[in-house]
Amino acid sequence: MELSNRQEQIIQIVKDNGPITGENIADQLNLTRATLRPDLAILTMAGFLDARPRVGYFFTGKTGSELFTEKLKKFKVDEYQSRPIVVEEDVSVYDAICAMFLEDVGTLFVTDQHSFLTGVLSRKDLLRASIGNQDLTSVPVHIIMTRMPNITVCEPDDLLLDAAQKLIEKQIDGLPVVQPSEEGMKVVGRLTKTNITKALVELARDQHL
Repeated sequence: MELSNRQEQIIQIVKDNGPITGENIADQLNLTRATLRPDLAILTMAGFLDARPRVGYFFTGKTGSELFTEKLKKFKVDEYQSRPIVVEEDVSVYDAICAMFLEDVGTLFVTDQHSFLTGVLSRKDLLRASIGNQDLTSVPVHIIMTRMPNITVCEPDDLLLDAAQKLIEKQIDGLPVVQPSEEGMKVVGRLTKTNITKALVELARDQHL
């Protein structure tokens, strides 16, 4: 986040004199305590300052980049996941291509009759199946999909940073967000590179509380 000149002054005063009360900070700036209250709240919420009752404000010693990293490490997958686009195993390749086009996604998740994850369909899978003289309306997606254990997944409580690392390592566009059980894995969302980008933009603009 970009600090105002007054906020920079407050940080410097706390660095030099902390712990220091809000009243003493206000006195050094020739301002009222009420005028400073919003700035102190912002600096405390952002992590630059900390406050203790009857002690005052003190500098945390953390840089902007350190605070940025700390916040990013707290983000969870379920805060940014999107609605999953799911097809069943017996759906034709033709219908899957239509679904991918209409939903404007790069990955489809395939489930069985009990709605448990059994496979993943990428653009490459569908393109590969389209090459040749096959009747795409008669080929079910379970013939061409990627199956377990070759599917990389994440869970709602996983850290967003860990999920992003999986996307990079596997060189894939999206991950199914699953809720595991003894019977199988229910698909509850999808996490894509777009979701990761959204999180970074919100963090850069300091919109994530």
